[in-house]
Amino acid sequence: MYNTAAPFDSKSQEVREVLASFHAHTKCPPSMTGQISCSPGNGPDGFFKLGDTRLYGRVNGSSAARGPAEPLEQADSQLKNESGSIELPFDPNEIIDNLRLEKYVHSANGQISYISNSKSLSRRLYYAIRPLLPVQVRRHLQKVALQDWSKISFPNWPVDTTVEDFIDWLWVRILEKSGETRIPFIWYWPDSFHSCAIMTHDVETGAGQDFCPTMLRIERECGIKSAFELVPEVRYPISRDVMEQIREAGSEVCVHGLNHDGRLFSSEEILRTRAKAINQYAKEWGARGFRSPVMYRNFEWYDAFSFSYDMSVPNVAHLDPQRGGCCTIFPYFVGDILELPLTTIQDYPLFNILRTNPMEMWSKQIDLIAARHGLISFIVHPDYIMERERQELYRELLLLLKRYNSEKNVWLALPGEVDEWWRDRAGMSLECKDGEWLVRGKNSHRARVAYATLEHGKLSYIVPEKNKELTASRQS
Repeated sequence: MYNTAAPFDSKSQEVREVLASFHAHTKCPPSMTGQISCSPGNGPDGFFKLGDTRLYGRVNGSSAARGPAEPLEQADSQLKNESGSIELPFDPNEIIDNLRLEKYVHSANGQISYISNSKSLSRRLYYAIRPLLPVQVRRHLQKVALQDWSKISFPNWPVDTTVEDFIDWLWVRILEKSGETRIPFIWYWPDSFHSCAIMTHDVETGAGQDFCPTMLRIERECGIKSAFELVPEVRYPISRDVMEQIREAGSEVCVHGLNHDGRLFSSEEILRTRAKAINQYAKEWGARGFRSPVMYRNFEWYDAFSFSYDMSVPNVAHLDPQRGGCCTIFPYFVGDILELPLTTIQDYPLFNILRTNPMEMWSKQIDLIAARHGLISFIVHPDYIMERERQELYRELLLLLKRYNSEKNVWLALPGEVDEWWRDRAGMSLECKDGEWLVRGKNSHRARVAYATLEHGKLSYIVPEKNKELTASRQS
């Protein structure tokens, strides 16, 4: 889809294929990773361990477990180490795709609730009668359906960084085998920001739409902009006045399914039929982003959409009807669509399922994600924060993000801005000129050359412009 690296010789071409996902994520020169090759297995996919990290895929010379909670074999013993190279017993691209695209979910079936099943009679019945059920009854049914969430062992709760852990593991091996003290790559965020945060709002009811101007006022007072996902049909008549207020505030309008009946992904025929109408609404509204109601999804059908970015995939989905999670805290491409994963808990399960201190949970997740320089993304529903106490809670969250912006250099961005940056970065490449690494490509003036290095066996990142070392990992 994107030319993410400048052309190299035939050996580098082979390496780029082996580490294509690694290169797309890090944007490091493929010519500097020639020490890595792979000889993947051809048996069934399954779970295994690499160091302390659980992964999913095929391992050459080793058997993989069907479930993440079973005793897992170590793949480390199957690594073929030479003095200047290493052969992996698995395909690293396959491992990363299996996580990002949730291909491991069917193997974790013993821990995946029946409500993940789009053809479930219970699910169809629930959505048929949902409009008639009092809120308290809906909450009780949802608590019963999600009561097993704490028993799910994979992905990791409350934030899963398995993809990042694996990429860090690859970095360490590349640095060890290359003999280089540091290797350049294009830093993840523009203008030397250490991480990024976005705020989004799924507007589920007419009352929620009416409350949007109040949310815009609170955000304006706190200096935050956001994205509002509106339901085009059935739920409520779209207010052009509210839509205009959102745009005048500098925020974004996105599409939230078609009618929020829980059936969008119930079959490929339904999805592709409705996608035509959804795409038309996006064109009429000038909307570039999408989120599926209830976070239902099927990556194999994403080609039906004409959006630039999607926000329908949780990082870890223990408290969502469709269990799973992409196991990453960074954006990634699914075909031509950029996926912006939801990396923090939604307000609804936080208020009604966990029933714990919201700021403590959000703060914990923010800290975990910021420490790994990832995307901190939120869903706060206008429908659930109308009470004065929750309005103040939302204000407290926004002020916390502003503090992270000023004290920890977190980029407060709109989803559309992240989409534009990540696409620009995907088209950039590194060029060494007179001994200095330079970034080439559209908007490269905002990009920074970072360096991966080892300090006492641990991976660290250095951003020379700020002359500051950033601890990136616990990998050794």
